[in-house]
Amino acid sequence: MSDPADVFVDLRAEGDELDALVAALGDAEWSRPTPAPRWTVAHQIAHLAWTDRAALLAVTDADGFAKEAEKAAAAPERFVDDGAEEGAALPPAELLGRWREGRGRLEEALRGVPPGGRFPWYGPPMSAPAMATARLMETWAHGQDVADALGVVRTPTARLRHVAWIGHRARDYAYLVRGEQPPAEPFRVELTGPGGELWVYGPEGADRRVTGTALDFCLLVTQRVHRDDTALRADGADAEHWLTIAQAFAGPAGPGRAPRKGAR
Repeated sequence: MSDPADVFVDLRAEGDELDALVAALGDAEWSRPTPAPRWTVAHQIAHLAWTDRAALLAVTDADGFAKEAEKAAAAPERFVDDGAEEGAALPPAELLGRWREGRGRLEEALRGVPPGGRFPWYGPPMSAPAMATARLMETWAHGQDVADALGVVRTPTARLRHVAWIGHRARDYAYLVRGEQPPAEPFRVELTGPGGELWVYGPEGADRRVTGTALDFCLLVTQRVHRDDTALRADGADAEHWLTIAQAFAGPAGPGRAPRKGAR
């Protein structure tokens, strides 16, 4: 993982970029549907605000978070949607204010976690840098939904390296959440970053490889694009299969996106 200070700075920058995208929207635009079924722009921001609050609770009140985790376990299919629905019902200005306050408080709390400190989460316990990386990944992914809804083409940044890292790191999880056995052998992932730099994950001698642009890989592992709509190359059947199920986020296996018309 990159330097913790870098990921905290990048998390703030990712939130600020999405904030700038929605800050001037009118009420009708907040109600615009996004690619996620039944979710509007407001639902996307509400979900981020809700998850930031859950993360803050995990960092500051482990017992309180345990109670929330029990609720999630009791109703896994509705828990996330209910949180988004509640926030989306707020006036846009109030929702935006809550998201801004929440992400600021979370950043402050994460920066205050002692080195090596860990706290509970819905999956395995998290360190502060790992949580910041996960929050950046989610902010970028849900920001993509908002951008798609508004017809905005975002410029990729070097912050994608955090999304790519967690996407590679979560390889085995994508198999396990579907009841499949992960391959025993590690994969090599070689990605070209937005500035032409090369980002590499996994051992150099691995037989199974994935190569392509960081943007394609990040869109795929966050399930914001169908495999057929990327130019990613997979060497080996196992690597190709992974690209059809990859997910960087925790929780049940997502349905992914349908291929665009005319995709290969």
